[in-house]
Amino acid sequence: MNIILNGVGRIGKAILRIANNLPNINIIAINELNANIHNIAYSINYDSTYGSLDDKYIVNKNFIQNNHSKIQILNQTDLTQIDFTNIDIMIDASGAKIDKNILEQLNLKYIFITHPSKDAMINIILGVNDKLFDKSKHKIISTSSCNATALLPALDIIEQQYGIEYGDITTIHPLLNHQKVLDSACVGNPNREVKCNFEFGRGSVQNIIPSGTTTIEACSYVSNYINANLISSSSLRVPTETVGAISVTLSVKKSCSKDDIINLFTQYQKTQQYNIVYNNFEPLVSSDFKKMDYTTIIDHRFTDVIKNKMIKLIIWYDNEWGYASKVIQMVQNCNL
Repeated sequence: MNIILNGVGRIGKAILRIANNLPNINIIAINELNANIHNIAYSINYDSTYGSLDDKYIVNKNFIQNNHSKIQILNQTDLTQIDFTNIDIMIDASGAKIDKNILEQLNLKYIFITHPSKDAMINIILGVNDKLFDKSKHKIISTSSCNATALLPALDIIEQQYGIEYGDITTIHPLLNHQKVLDSACVGNPNREVKCNFEFGRGSVQNIIPSGTTTIEACSYVSNYINANLISSSSLRVPTETVGAISVTLSVKKSCSKDDIINLFTQYQKTQQYNIVYNNFEPLVSSDFKKMDYTTIIDHRFTDVIKNKMIKLIIWYDNEWGYASKVIQMVQNCNL
């Protein structure tokens, strides 16, 4: 599969690094707003979170290349101006909301968008609704969000076995590039429909910053029974580089015990098709889950059931590497 990667930020770089080790994923072009090709190669080679590449990219005219691949670097703001000859798939890791009419006219077999999107033909989370993917019908595919990718498989497993009456989640999320190092003006993000977030203008390395979250909304695009009428949500942004956690509290319809819940997830891990659920019993901290491709890591030190109806879970996930691994898996499922 010949692929163009649109955007090589945090998720784009993780996707590229994972693809480097896979023989059937061939990224032949990157479209990036950063016009400095030497800086693009440098930022891929050296990463403060995941370390340096052994097989480093060098610049050769308008290409970057290493022993694994040769990638053309483009700087187009208008996707319709890109020549997609010999390209099958675009992975859009830009984070920008692109008009679906523009995406539909691109001469590509598939377009994967690395954020939740109502405009996508389908929003997919592996282990939940991936079997609904129809290669003949779905050209524009959303790979949802890192939070929803971690949360929804757990909710779906519990819903199928015990039924969810209502619940609440709090995401504990690492800092992101749109935040400020020191106190500054409020932060806007048109892609997230945020005009002026006062809290994100505060110093990101000095504070735990409360916020709203679109996690449940993203889940509702995949499974409409999970929505804001069923589960309330909030978020805490914390000063760590990667690996998030979600605190989950659910009231269920059928009685269960702590052992029932642990056994439910243990059995699921044994039979799952993809690396989704991982059951942790060790005394680990967030950095121990860095670079894990499992995206729903249940920390059973904190699994509990109160009065047979209230379930408590803590879920870990690498919000960059784990999520990017699932994007790559969905691309592989195209089987061109």
